[in-house]
Amino acid sequence: MRRPSPIVIVGILLLVIAASFSQLTAFVVDWLWFDSLGLGAVFSTIWHTQFVAFVGATVVTAIVLAVNGWVAVRAEVLRVGSLRVLRRNGGGGGEGLPLFVEFAADTLPWRIIIPAAATVLGVFVGLAQSAHWQVFQRWLHAVSFGKSDPLFANDFGFYVFTLPLYEVVRDWGFLALFLSAVLAAAVYWVRGGIRVDQRGPQLGVSVIRHLSALLALFFLIKAGDYVLQRYDLLYAGNGVAFGAAYTDVHVRLPLLTALAALSVVAALLCAANVRVAASRLPVAAVVLVFGASFVEAVVPSVFQSYRVKPDELRLEAPYIAQTIAATRYAFALDGIASKPFRSEGSLTPAVLAENDVTIQNIRWWDPRPLLDSYRQLQEIRLYYDFKDIDVDRYTIEGRYQQVMLSPRELNQSRLPPDAQTWINQRFKFTHGYGVSMSPVNRFDEEGLPHFYIKDIPPVSSIGMPIDRPEVYFGEATRGYVVVGGGTTEFDYPKGQENVYTTYQGHDGVSLGSLWRRALFAWQLGDLKLLISGNVTPNSRILFRRLIHDRLTRIAPFLVLDHDPYLVVNDGRLIWVQDAYTTTDAIPYSQRTPGGINYIRNAVKIAVDAYDGSPTFYVADVSDPIVQTYQQIFPSLFQPLDSMPAGLRQHMRYPEDLFLVQASMYGTYHMTDPEVFYNKEDLWSFPQESYDGNAVTMQPYYTIMRLPGEARAEFILMLPMVPNGRDNMIAWLAARCDGPHYGTLIEYAFPKEKLVYGPGQIEARIDQDTTISQQLSLWNQTGSRVIRGNLLVIPVDDTLLYVEPLYLRAEKRELPELKRVIASAGDRVVMSQNVETLLAALVGNPQPPPAVKAANAPLAAPQAVAATANPALQHYRQAMDALRAGDWRQFGVEMDALRAALEEGAAVR
Repeated sequence: MRRPSPIVIVGILLLVIAASFSQLTAFVVDWLWFDSLGLGAVFSTIWHTQFVAFVGATVVTAIVLAVNGWVAVRAEVLRVGSLRVLRRNGGGGGEGLPLFVEFAADTLPWRIIIPAAATVLGVFVGLAQSAHWQVFQRWLHAVSFGKSDPLFANDFGFYVFTLPLYEVVRDWGFLALFLSAVLAAAVYWVRGGIRVDQRGPQLGVSVIRHLSALLALFFLIKAGDYVLQRYDLLYAGNGVAFGAAYTDVHVRLPLLTALAALSVVAALLCAANVRVAASRLPVAAVVLVFGASFVEAVVPSVFQSYRVKPDELRLEAPYIAQTIAATRYAFALDGIASKPFRSEGSLTPAVLAENDVTIQNIRWWDPRPLLDSYRQLQEIRLYYDFKDIDVDRYTIEGRYQQVMLSPRELNQSRLPPDAQTWINQRFKFTHGYGVSMSPVNRFDEEGLPHFYIKDIPPVSSIGMPIDRPEVYFGEATRGYVVVGGGTTEFDYPKGQENVYTTYQGHDGVSLGSLWRRALFAWQLGDLKLLISGNVTPNSRILFRRLIHDRLTRIAPFLVLDHDPYLVVNDGRLIWVQDAYTTTDAIPYSQRTPGGINYIRNAVKIAVDAYDGSPTFYVADVSDPIVQTYQQIFPSLFQPLDSMPAGLRQHMRYPEDLFLVQASMYGTYHMTDPEVFYNKEDLWSFPQESYDGNAVTMQPYYTIMRLPGEARAEFILMLPMVPNGRDNMIAWLAARCDGPHYGTLIEYAFPKEKLVYGPGQIEARIDQDTTISQQLSLWNQTGSRVIRGNLLVIPVDDTLLYVEPLYLRAEKRELPELKRVIASAGDRVVMSQNVETLLAALVGNPQPPPAVKAANAPLAAPQAVAATANPALQHYRQAMDALRAGDWRQFGVEMDALRAALEEGAAVR
């Protein structure tokens, strides 16, 4: 054996020191960052838990390893071995020939080797265990769910909070035994207790006794493992139900219990072998347990095939019912109210008048082409960018309106190459500026959006001033910046000049001392922070500016919705981020493809776009998981009632949660076990056409008056279709306003009646000769037609289908809204504007009698003329009312128009 080179030893020590220093600097940076946010208590709780877990696991593991190593050192062996060390001769012949130097094993410094090896291995184990800090804290502060599983009668909290701790302890036990066996075997091998000759491995008596003791402990832990595996049956999937089914309960469960008992017997056999010191008892123990485990792997499958399958429905029905109940609870499907939607009405002027708020808030702008329009019309400068479009609602000039908006964020990568200097990226270009907002239903004659808020500085046409338009924190604000330094920040462009500013927010870690500058220079790998004269005692560094990164670092136990949305509130820009508590440990609850089987929108987080300050509000006080975290971090969470009233008006039901629930509801709306078993009534998401491709329809927000309700409200909705079919079977709605927030409703169509689904309406649009000819003409002129979202809008007891058409020139990225399409199911119409579109949809499709007068007998021309003039007058007044958004007057004039036309027909 060659002695390590001093260079190698020094290199290893330097690597260890560098790794330790990096860990230390990361710790200090996190501490300073949490403290700057006023969340020092959160950091302390996390770090203290990790430290205690690390120290505890390190000490216990080191003691276990040291005891086993020392037993191996003190044990009697067959003969005392030796250790041969290869070194180079430094004298004598001067030829540097290798020499072997042999040391007697018992002369080695075991008092140093064993504690050192045990400590090093214990440190690695401790680091691994410190990552389980959430498991330990959740166990200490566990809250009861108030619901129990039907098999073991344990509260769900046992599986969510306690069982993970048992699994961590089990895994640590197996690892500690494995490392103990390796360390002891290595010592025995060096000392001669283990020899390999022509007869194979030869073990001394002490070795056999020691390994028998370790094997006995292994089987004891294995017995506990089999006990824990019994609980895993509650998450088994056999294709019929999720969770323990008939075979699991009647075969696997008894076999696992028997295996646990046999493992205890095997442990006793191995313990007895400590005195006997033979090989028969350990071999018998291994054969006993692992032979029985083979039986456990084979018998259930045979039982399932020949006993359960022939009578599956009857035997599995109780377990299917348990799966249905658990899944509906875990995904909050049991609170969905089911109501009939007979779709027996028709669109008339009176219906439109009664639902004027719904009609005025039809979303003609699809977020995808609108994002391109925002980028072309409102980025103003190349270094600004709009990442996505958010949908929200505001009361504007006394009217409840749905709007679309997006913040103008800074994209440093768009700066000219010669302007992408370190000073510009870290000190000058630090933030985005302002927001653009437009109504969902308005577009000008050129097909471009009408803006409520636009330009730089923000100009509002609706009396909505923005006092703090700077966006330092957002969805695209990557990289760190230094504020309050020796350089003023670029604020916004103004003509040929620029306006500059200095950050006045509360966020940021001070760089006022040399050690802090050195700390961040090391941590961020940027030496310029240490040597730049632009960093002054008043400088602060802003980092972790992406909303997702920022909140994940603070609360890694929460799952964040994919899309935070921006709210204009009291002159400031506020990000609202929905956050979920999830688990995969609810017994009998079906898991999603993502692996969870429980979800709640338990937390809503508000983040100021200017200073980055986050506030965590508990939105679901009934959720046991968030109750547990409230006990762990009492200073982190605030009650929802403390959210500012203006901000609370913009809470919306989150899309990710709604998607998960709608997906699960497509199966779990079936509550009868027999129907569920036969999968007779599976639902799925409909298909729609977008940009020439068939895509799955996504949920969409809209303002509408729900059937039976007095007022229009902001909802999130999604049509549902039978699996493999295109007709609509139901639509789901999530209410977002006031006391009804979070209420889910299923509106079911009659199963005996055909209700057109989005895919079928898309097909009718394709088959309309007028529309298809117009689309072909546009495509032939070098433009590209983009078909936007097809939306299904329930209006009273009927449905209105709408779809916008956009035209984009091949060499331009500016889509223009050129046509709008509507359908009431039986007919499809297209027009250049909404007024004529709806008039054509609800009016008489046949030419009016006045047009037919040219072919009428000359006996009554005066009567025809007398009728035509009032009809034309009512038509014009109806169009004026429609343009003004006065749907009630529109309905009155359309009724008068119909009466005038009927009177004219009677005269003829």
